[in-house]
Amino acid sequence: MAHIWEGVLPAVTTKFNADFSIDRAWTKKNIEAQIDASVNGIIVCGSLGEASTLSLDEKLEVLDIAVDASRGRVPVLLTIAENSTLDGCRQAEAGTKRGASGYMVLPGLRYLSDRRETLNHFRMIANASALPLMVYNNPLAYGVDMTPDMFAEIADEKKIVAIKESSGDVRRVTDLINAVGDRFAILCGVDNLAMEAVLMGAHGWVAGLVCAFPHETVAIFRLIKAGRIEEARAIYRWFAPLLALDVSAKLVQNIKLAEAIVGLGTEPVRPPRLPLAGDERKSVEALIRHSIETRPTLPAL
Repeated sequence: MAHIWEGVLPAVTTKFNADFSIDRAWTKKNIEAQIDASVNGIIVCGSLGEASTLSLDEKLEVLDIAVDASRGRVPVLLTIAENSTLDGCRQAEAGTKRGASGYMVLPGLRYLSDRRETLNHFRMIANASALPLMVYNNPLAYGVDMTPDMFAEIADEKKIVAIKESSGDVRRVTDLINAVGDRFAILCGVDNLAMEAVLMGAHGWVAGLVCAFPHETVAIFRLIKAGRIEEARAIYRWFAPLLALDVSAKLVQNIKLAEAIVGLGTEPVRPPRLPLAGDERKSVEALIRHSIETRPTLPAL
């Protein structure tokens, strides 16, 4: 598999100023911290990046920030998450001109497409750009499931090269491999299923809590690939309560709070989201601070 579709790929948050404008400095600082921790790529403007609140111009601005921060060291993927397939095609065309290395593409949002419509959506976006793309499959969040047999049908579309698998069922990794062999790279998109998915053959981890804990995330992945399973499992067990913060309707607020506490980001989110408050905030903050206090010493890699 090509390097771009392997390893740890953070789905980074988009940092905002108090007036909700994009905080370029903090967005860049976090991306640089990810790259310094030896991640394999950067994904911008996904669900965690609050794509639903960003205009196309703002998405391209965030892409510019990431490309600048990367300086060619790692690939930068732009997420395409639009209601309209045509808008997705326009974004693919624009991203190509702004230095994207490829795309992570969701099904069309709001309208729940059937099988034929879903496959057509991904084919149209693939044809809009020369760049490779990863299909983001998250039926729990978006109501459309790209099943293994659908990936077998679309395997003739050469620019579709990877799958972000977020069905919530780790058995899907095996089902995909049985259906399509090694045709697509498979990346786990659920933080607290990542070790299980990699053990079953996933090539990478599209990660969320990596935004606050990049070194631990990279260590787990690399230890698994090196066959050092006991060492990886020990870190993963420590990480598990934090990773569960990614599997939440408030994953953005949870992860931004973690970033702020460890010094890798800030908390502002765009409405309708609001920062965590009250007992909910106290509970999440206590978990994060306890995890920091019990942070394991990472082995040499």
